[in-house]
Amino acid sequence: MTAIEMPKVTECSVTGCSYNHDGCTAFAVTVDADHDCATFIPLDTKGGLSKVVSQVGACQQTDCVFNKDLECSAGSVRMGPGAGAAAECLSFQQA
Repeated sequence: MTAIEMPKVTECSVTGCSYNHDGCTAFAVTVDADHDCATFIPLDTKGGLSKVVSQVGACQQTDCVFNKDLECSAGSVRMGPGAGAAAECLSFQQA
């Protein structure tokens, strides 16, 4: 079995997410097939760990240049508000 290092979430500018406390505090995020952050939860529910460097746990956006076998191969990713979603992967690049 080969283990890969998961890319770090280096930035999250989504102010309405329960996991964003001066950066993403989710252990890992999932990027869905529309490159939206599927881990997003509105602020009325508190979430996250006190000390964590969030990572990308899964990526379902198969037409992204960084998607290799449903795993993100980017060095790091940025999350932020999207046009059609509350949060999306701003590092998405069409393959």
